[in-house]
Amino acid sequence: MRDFSWKYFSITGDVDAYLLYKEIAAPAEEDDPEEEAEEDDVIQ
Repeated sequence: MRDFSWKYFSITGDVDAYLLYKEIAAPAEEDDPEEEAEEDDVIQ
């Protein structure tokens, strides 16, 4: 999937394909309690 999204991006220049590529390439991160606190502040 990573290779496909990069090839699709390189051919079309589609930003969504690039963002998908970056999302797949990023290491999976555990839920960050600090990030969740920031999200809660935005919601309230």
